[in-house]
Amino acid sequence: MDKVLTYQLLQLAGLAQIVLAVASVFIPKVLGWNGELAKLKTVVKQMVWVHGAYILVINLCLGLVTFFAVGDLLDGSRLAALLTGFIAVYWISRVLCQFFYFDRSAFPKGGFNLLAEVLLTTLFIALSLIYSWVFYLNLQVL
Repeated sequence: MDKVLTYQLLQLAGLAQIVLAVASVFIPKVLGWNGELAKLKTVVKQMVWVHGAYILVINLCLGLVTFFAVGDLLDGSRLAALLTGFIAVYWISRVLCQFFYFDRSAFPKGGFNLLAEVLLTTLFIALSLIYSWVFYLNLQVL
């Protein structure tokens, strides 16, 4: 793959993660977290919110690092390989959860929600592929 295209894809991946993090602010409302979490013990409820916040911040930070340090993530250094490898594993894990863990019957119904699920799953697969490719490229230089 051309270096310019790889650079652009990686920068787009960074931007996509930033947008995903911002959009994630609406997930609790869309999924009705307040009603569902009201049934849980306070400590469990707090853990769900903390984990959700951590995921949002991680997605935002991975996006910011990628968007503003594309060249560094493509330089073939050990750090570039380790970081792109970590991000690839992160997104591959998310895809595996999507297909093998989540109970789809519990997903919100309707055309909009189905479209959102398809778009998000496509994004997670694309991020997995992009970071895996860049990880592979970095390994070739080491």
